[in-house]
Amino acid sequence: MKTLSLIHAEHNASRAELSGTPFVCERDRRIVSRNLRLFPGLLISVLIVVLIAGFTACSSESGKPAEPAKPEVKAPDLIMARSAFQKTYVAARGWQPDAKPYRLESLVTTDGNGHDGKWAVWRGSFASAAQRSQKTFTWSGSAAPGAPDRGVNPGIEDSYSASNASTQVWDPAFLKIDSDQAFDTAQKHGGDKILEKEPDTPVYYICDWNHNTNQLVWHVIYGATRDQAKLTVAVDASSGAFIRVEK
Repeated sequence: MKTLSLIHAEHNASRAELSGTPFVCERDRRIVSRNLRLFPGLLISVLIVVLIAGFTACSSESGKPAEPAKPEVKAPDLIMARSAFQKTYVAARGWQPDAKPYRLESLVTTDGNGHDGKWAVWRGSFASAAQRSQKTFTWSGSAAPGAPDRGVNPGIEDSYSASNASTQVWDPAFLKIDSDQAFDTAQKHGGDKILEKEPDTPVYYICDWNHNTNQLVWHVIYGATRDQAKLTVAVDASSGAFIRVEK
């Protein structure tokens, strides 16, 4: 009888263990279900924190002053003499209807060297016989520091005397030879040797009237200034013919 009771007790214990299994699974299911219900809330909380942080960062960035845009650096506009002359002549005629040129010259800048007859700054000097006044107009396409503003810049009006030989006016129709042609002629009369030895030598140009020969003359100057020129060649501005070596 004791043996039977023992077997019966073990059988009941086994049933109890088996019957307990569903309760354990049901408990785990409830825990998982509860966590799943909590997860969306946690996710929303995390998203809110991230959005607030992003908004704060954007607000702090937007509060910073905008960096000033860097000015665009334009390349220099290098042109030849006749093109520059037309620009200054139009401005001079707007100043005085009877204005005529007495000098056209390039100005040496760091934009170029003038070896192709081109410069970024040209100055035209004009006179009005009727008003007995003179005025310069400078065209600039320069990007060099300290250069005149781009475009045509008027100078200061001054008195003019028609008897002054150094400021004798001339008819624009005489200006037929451009600066590049004057350069080519000068190269054939010593200029090539100068540039062969010192290729960085600037070449600049002055055009004025020679009252002794009644000629419009290009002075092609090899050097930074006329006084320190290594060579100056005179070329007829109407025909392109070589006149002489001036220095």
